[in-house]
Amino acid sequence: MPVVELHLIKGYGEEDKRRLGHALTDAVRFVLPAPLDGITVMIHEMAPDAYYRGRDTKTPAPALPDPAEVVRAYLAAMEARDLDAARAMQGDGFTMYFPGTGPMADLSELIDWARPRYSFVTKTYDGFDAMPGAGDTSVVYCRGTLSGEWLDGTAFSGIRFIDRFELIGGRITRQDVWNDMGEMRGRT
Repeated sequence: MPVVELHLIKGYGEEDKRRLGHALTDAVRFVLPAPLDGITVMIHEMAPDAYYRGRDTKTPAPALPDPAEVVRAYLAAMEARDLDAARAMQGDGFTMYFPGTGPMADLSELIDWARPRYSFVTKTYDGFDAMPGAGDTSVVYCRGTLSGEWLDGTAFSGIRFIDRFELIGGRITRQDVWNDMGEMRGRT
């Protein structure tokens, strides 16, 4: 069974180490058909003065935030219409694509696009999947259903959606949205 050993400079919190252990376990299972309890991950910590690179001791860089939690917080801010909080989670060059749109760079564009479509929408989440992307990018998919109210006051619910997010350095740089709202509009 696979054994993974990781050496870290002391300074990371328990949650950071837990996330590393889970990510390394998942990385092994992505390639090898090992059972979950057949994979051992050992994290060895060393004092900062016990590690040298280029004749200098080093201190650990802070851990990145959990990308799935960043996306959850962003979506919660959007649903609460706390656009300033949502903007604070966006990275340089942020772009978003919704069904039938080209790229939008500011949340005000999204609000304007949605205004003639529905009164409000909320999301119920079935799951979040986070994974490494190319280079420094993290990718998060979230999926579930949409509920809300059409402009005529009619309620809707159970509309499928999937969102894909790209994050760099813990900030969202791209959002792609797919849903069945166009297929359901006018049916309820």
